[in-house]
Amino acid sequence: MIELRRDGDVQILRMDAGENRFGPDFLDELEKALGELESADGRRALVTIGTGKFFSNGLDLEWLSENPDRLEPYLHRVHAVFARFLTLPMPTVAAINGHAFAAGAMLALTHDHRVMRSDRGYFCLPEVDLGLSFTPGMAALVQARLSNLVAHEAMLTGRRYGAEDAREAGIVHQTAPEAEVLATALEVAAPLAAKDGATVGKIRTAMYEPVLAALSAR
Repeated sequence: MIELRRDGDVQILRMDAGENRFGPDFLDELEKALGELESADGRRALVTIGTGKFFSNGLDLEWLSENPDRLEPYLHRVHAVFARFLTLPMPTVAAINGHAFAAGAMLALTHDHRVMRSDRGYFCLPEVDLGLSFTPGMAALVQARLSNLVAHEAMLTGRRYGAEDAREAGIVHQTAPEAEVLATALEVAAPLAAKDGATVGKIRTAMYEPVLAALSAR
């Protein structure tokens, strides 16, 4: 479901659970991987990638429909995952290999750099079409990582951004064909591994202090 392996100085976190929705078991494994990353020593950077046509479709709405009484602790858990990615002591790159929807798109936004597959897949925040509002923490994350105009459009229209549209909007930094998404992300991440991880984490934590406060609020 979650695989963590090294490629030189780069850790590759691969999500391999179909649509990579944030069900409880998926979060268990993701949190375990984050613990390993947080305790890693030496030169390091991170690339996060999905499999097939999905990066991540976000919240497990089917599980939530069966467990409505657990919504609040579930959302706090997802918020905590976002916060941990934002504060990781290493440079991070999201290799968006396919669809990144809703909280899956937000997961991509927690990374420093984003490479998106050019031939298939969308970046989309569909909450407005699902009749869902953004939590304060999620709204803060999106608004901090996207320009005001793009955040407004993405959040209020549910627009589906293909790779080139996403690049032009500043949502992603680069695009690449499917077979080259991971290699391109590794090319970005490898030289960044020389940065002092503790310093990277401290700078990012200070930069996104309001976001982290919103994600941790109860």
